[in-house]
Amino acid sequence: MTTPDSDVLIVGAGPAGLSLATSLAQAGFTATVVEQQSQAALADPAPDGREIALTHPSRATLQRLGSWAALAPGEVGEITQAQVHDGPLGGHSALQLDAPSAGPGVLGFIVPNHALRRSAYDVAARTAGVRILAGTQVTRVAALSTHAELDCVPAGAAPGTAAQRLRAPLLVAADSRFSATRRQLGIGAQMTDFGRTVIVCRMRHAQPHGGVAHECFGYERTLAVLPLPDAPVGHALCSVVVTAGSADAAAMMALAPEDFAAQVQAQFDGRLGPMALVGERFAYPLVAVYAQRFAGLRCALLGDAAVGMHPVTAHGYNLGLAGVERLTAALVEARQQGQDLGNPGALDRYAREHHRHAWPIYQGTNAIVRLYTDARPVPRLLRQLVLQGARRLPPLQAAIVGQLTGKPPGWLQVLGSRPAVALQKP
Repeated sequence: MTTPDSDVLIVGAGPAGLSLATSLAQAGFTATVVEQQSQAALADPAPDGREIALTHPSRATLQRLGSWAALAPGEVGEITQAQVHDGPLGGHSALQLDAPSAGPGVLGFIVPNHALRRSAYDVAARTAGVRILAGTQVTRVAALSTHAELDCVPAGAAPGTAAQRLRAPLLVAADSRFSATRRQLGIGAQMTDFGRTVIVCRMRHAQPHGGVAHECFGYERTLAVLPLPDAPVGHALCSVVVTAGSADAAAMMALAPEDFAAQVQAQFDGRLGPMALVGERFAYPLVAVYAQRFAGLRCALLGDAAVGMHPVTAHGYNLGLAGVERLTAALVEARQQGQDLGNPGALDRYAREHHRHAWPIYQGTNAIVRLYTDARPVPRLLRQLVLQGARRLPPLQAAIVGQLTGKPPGWLQVLGSRPAVALQKP
């Protein structure tokens, strides 16, 4: 290989790809990020309606990278309690998850997606060792025996424009769940199209939310109500996530704002008082993705390119940040052992550990979705039994809370313990 352009090439400047670039640079590597969006779009992304629930370990990663400090105070909300409801609210007792009394007092945090994107770019753009090629389209990638390479041209370039070729020991695909890079690398993926659409928006309401997040499994629609920081003018705000069949979702998107708000308020049994839409509604099709493998010769997958989650369990970006930590640790270990960064053996640890973490969460989430979107009598009874059983199993509740706070109960710590690898520079 001729002189490499960097240690790692990263395709995709979403928050996962940019976080990886920053993490690698902090560990003493160099990274080049290639992204089709313009620099202006990366620096100031438009709101897209999505609010991201973050666990305590994810916040710790963002704090280590410096992007947590780049968030504005009004962009970070706290979840102090979570309630899971089956059927019409009040019909059955809810499963309630509380933050541990001897801990930080919150289950997790909620941050707008566009704020996470902006802060990730802000930090990566001023980190030595990170190079960002915005407004650049990847036309070809290849993982060769001696190096990885990609060809790229300016976004929107005329056909026949000469491509620039970049080389590195390792290439990482972080370009969405429908990753073109993953396909060019010859890595397939299991895709589950739920035939449903998620509508996301912000709403103001009369009653305070108390930091409580609600997941309401209706028989036709699923409703999530997530607590947000109050608006500057003092209004209480929440993020509303409605999951419905595609036809039903299209009809909801066509409703006048006040009619849409009335339907959400009715499904939530008026618990927050009168509700009103704030800003736009956004609709996204629900397709979950799980790659057949997370790494290979001189390549690795990260974020949604590896695992694209259904949002009901709020694990998507948390898995992406966990992948950032694991891949950085694997490359640090490879360097300490004098290994080539693109050697499959150096990436095996990342692929193995990320699969072991992600697979049960992915399958469990899909099982929950199937169970709680089936309106037939037997599934209705089964999910009632599941929720009531969970209410009577404190160890299960403790395990869920431990997953969110990063402090699992003792028996889970023993099962999941492994030696830590420091992410220090050489």
